[in-house]
Amino acid sequence: MAELTPRQIVRELDRYIVGQDEAKRAVAIALRNRYRRSKVDDAMREEISPKNILMIGPTGVGKTEIARRLAKLVSAPFIKVEATKFTEVGYVGRDVESIVRDLVENSIRMVREEHTARVAPRARVIAEDRLVTLLVNPPKKPSNSFSLDYLLGRAKSPETPAKEENAELADERERLRQQLMKGEIEDRELEIEVEEAAPSLEVGGSAISLGDMMGNMMPKKTKLRRVKVKEARKILEQEEADKLIDQDAVQEEAIRRAEQDGIVFIDEIDKIAGRRGGSGPDVSREGVQRDILPIVEGSTVNTKYGPVKTDYMLFIAAGAFHVAKVSDLIPELQGRFPVHVQLKSLTREDFQRILTQPD
Repeated sequence: MAELTPRQIVRELDRYIVGQDEAKRAVAIALRNRYRRSKVDDAMREEISPKNILMIGPTGVGKTEIARRLAKLVSAPFIKVEATKFTEVGYVGRDVESIVRDLVENSIRMVREEHTARVAPRARVIAEDRLVTLLVNPPKKPSNSFSLDYLLGRAKSPETPAKEENAELADERERLRQQLMKGEIEDRELEIEVEEAAPSLEVGGSAISLGDMMGNMMPKKTKLRRVKVKEARKILEQEEADKLIDQDAVQEEAIRRAEQDGIVFIDEIDKIAGRRGGSGPDVSREGVQRDILPIVEGSTVNTKYGPVKTDYMLFIAAGAFHVAKVSDLIPELQGRFPVHVQLKSLTREDFQRILTQPD
């Protein structure tokens, strides 16, 4: 990010999106301002808030893609929501605070993937060792044959055979390890023990794990699965990576990124522009705007990972505004999107360029 000037950011966006230079310039400046803010003293940083952007243009001209590519360019947590999916508090529908919760979930997933990539080589070695053990000593049902032999006086002396067995076991492990490295037994089947997924409840359009609600007090259930070696390797690598990752560090870094670098794209904002004196299904439109307002202004939202501040997130709203006008939004919300960008309709030449030029 340090090396990217607004002009270079626009050039990167040009690789994927045709035209819309004004919109690209606006988001590039917003991104550069965010980088400049990260370089000032902490006391001054608290005083600098991002200038949110309102994109106005017809469907399909690249509004969402510009925001999505911008987030990908700097590995920022990103979420796209549709304003029409939310309703005023008290009505049936999603709560606007779920926007921030979903953004934090995306941030957690992004940071966890980065941490997993760092520990992947070590996790691979440990998983391979476990895989060899499972292949040499597969899970068996308990048997009483040894005790019966012992009682009947047919038990072998434990000393000499133990050494031979250990040597044979070591040879067998090494042989299997070599086969695993060469990929010769990828389709061989074996049984492994895996955790059963905890049951979940659907609340407000999102799934909540009962295990999380109970604070993970319930013991985790496991079951035996019969899988091929190539699938077992992936399962075991993921298990070992989860053990090696510091989950507290992941959460701390994810919340910091969501607060400081998060980008929220609110689509179809024109559909919640209030109709004066409206009633019936449209009655909650203005209420949705008033619910969105505190999040855009800057507030603290409680999530299962802790409180998250929205003061420094970048909000990009978009809408066609064919019927409603920007002036139909409540004045407070208009004031929170000071940068207005008009996107142009695509021409025949633009469609030809889309099919031939960008990546």
